Amino acid sequence: MAIKVLEINTVCQGGSVGRITVDICRTLERNGDDCLIAYGRRGAPEGVPAFRFGTNISMGLHVLSTFLKGEHGFASERQTRKLIEKIKEYDPDVIQLHNVHGFVLQVELLFAYLKKAGKPVVWTLHDCWPYTGHCAFYDYNGCSCWKDGCMSCHEYRKTYPYALFRNNAARNFARKRAAFTAVPDLTIVMPSAWLADQVLDSFLRDYPVEVIPNGIDRSVFQPRESDLRRQLGLEGKFVVLGVANVWERRKGLVYFQKLAESLPDDFRIVLIGLDKKQRHSLPANVIGLGKTENAAELATYYTMADVFVNATLEDNFPTTNLEALACGTPVITFDTGGSPESLDESCGRVAPKGDLTALREALLAEKEAPHGKEACLRRAELYGKNERFQEYVTLYHELADRLPVRR
Repeated sequence: MAIKVLEINTVCQGGSVGRITVDICRTLERNGDDCLIAYGRRGAPEGVPAFRFGTNISMGLHVLSTFLKGEHGFASERQTRKLIEKIKEYDPDVIQLHNVHGFVLQVELLFAYLKKAGKPVVWTLHDCWPYTGHCAFYDYNGCSCWKDGCMSCHEYRKTYPYALFRNNAARNFARKRAAFTAVPDLTIVMPSAWLADQVLDSFLRDYPVEVIPNGIDRSVFQPRESDLRRQLGLEGKFVVLGVANVWERRKGLVYFQKLAESLPDDFRIVLIGLDKKQRHSLPANVIGLGKTENAAELATYYTMADVFVNATLEDNFPTTNLEALACGTPVITFDTGGSPESLDESCGRVAPKGDLTALREALLAEKEAPHGKEACLRRAELYGKNERFQEYVTLYHELADRLPVRR
């Protein structure tokens, strides 16, 4: 029997989680089910059933609330009530949450509704924000204060969502714990085994946990011929590629800058996603490019590169690794978070976290004994979006089948 699923995310367009949200929706539609995406900011791809509950003004006010009061996730009340009314009108069989942070929702209001809605809820954690008092990621800082209530947060000014004037981490932690626990029918999904292990130490530990790795569109991310090497003056060079949506601290930009000082002359580094300030501070042998929202264009860069390096100091299950493999490009990453989980010895190398010498040695080894394109493509087959996101559809139907009354 067909079901209705409502997905909630910060965005519907742009970024890896936006793409995942849309891909799950399209998987549902191919299955004969109905889907609606509710999102807070930016736009929606053409043809995707979507409802925007947020506004630019409400987002701006939420940013101010975060910066001034340190209360991220506790503004945007009017927009949250608008979302709740839409949920009631749409009357889904299953509610799928993705990111509920990002300056768009009052999470206490939303979860108060979910606790009495009588609907199965699936919540995919794409980062650690749901069970900390502030941070979306913490492991790269060696922080464990989230285990005891974020009583001694030192990162609130330096880490997203950037509470510049007030440390409210401990109070936020208590409010989140009260809001997010005791939802009658909530299943938590993690893209990585690493994050699943982290959640077992959090106040979310009592919920059922599933691990469903991220998937990518292999009709887009596939080997693509281009003239990029000639255009960028990279003919005869060993090209090292780095990609990030935002090159924040944990993404490891400093490691690329240091590598540029020590790699042989026939190496060149290309970085995508940099802002203007970052591009101006690069060494001469690093090519810095801005962000691209064009996935096909990004695939040409992955294909052009000899190796993709993910120098992240913490990540859940980065889709950039999958995208590179799907373009036939081997991956080198630090042993951090869930980043190594998509690799095996046939398609990549793993260096100890933060070890610049080991990262450099892995690059030199890759040049001398490169991993084969075909092995990378075979590994990428495990992460096709149709197969991975069909696991969500199966889960939704299992949960909906438990409802006392079905349409």
